[in-house]
Amino acid sequence: MSQFVPRYFEIEQALRARIATLQPGEPLPSDAMLCEEFGVSRMTARNAVQRLAHDGLVQRIPGRGTFVARPPSGRTAGRLLGFSEEMRRRGRVPRSVVLQRRLREPTESEASRLDLGRSERVLVIRRLRVADDEPVALENAVFPESVAAVALDADLEQRSLHTVLAAGGRVPTVGRGTLHAVKATAEDARRLEVKRGDALLVERRLIFDQNGHPLELTESRYVAERYALDVEFEVELPVDHGG
Repeated sequence: MSQFVPRYFEIEQALRARIATLQPGEPLPSDAMLCEEFGVSRMTARNAVQRLAHDGLVQRIPGRGTFVARPPSGRTAGRLLGFSEEMRRRGRVPRSVVLQRRLREPTESEASRLDLGRSERVLVIRRLRVADDEPVALENAVFPESVAAVALDADLEQRSLHTVLAAGGRVPTVGRGTLHAVKATAEDARRLEVKRGDALLVERRLIFDQNGHPLELTESRYVAERYALDVEFEVELPVDHGG
């Protein structure tokens, strides 16, 4: 049975493909033109373009239009950018090696965080993320069993996992996560070609779909010397209590 894919996501993906062939500064269709081309409302077209603007791919200039932006070199801490896309922006050639893909019983924590039914299993996808033939990260992602219909047999070495999920009607939309440092285990050292005890940056995140349902529980273990996050922040001044 086919699943619903939001129209704004279809437009967004179509525009991403066009942007890949354009140079920074070149114009994109106006909201009105997108409405006519895709047969959608202005709000739907605007939503698609806003998602691209949020990712830094386009710049909207009031009174002038929407233009291809010079893409940022990497990812900021407040935005989740796919590993492959991030590496391409850094001028590197990405690839993934699927180490494991199977259904199993969830742990108590996984069942709780993914809001699983009593008898529902989880799909586990473990991948080695590589850039320019250099191992960068080990990724362990856990999904509700319902995701298996689209992800269990998909080509995840050449295709984006999030694109596969969205095509199946589950669009990764928002999430929350934590970052901390750990020492590489024996398996980390073997897979990532580092020494045991070397520093790793670990990111744990929970991602929700377009309907607010838990979709993905992931741990990514990055080689600290090969990966970094940019951080944007506001300075909060201390309250002057006087005295």
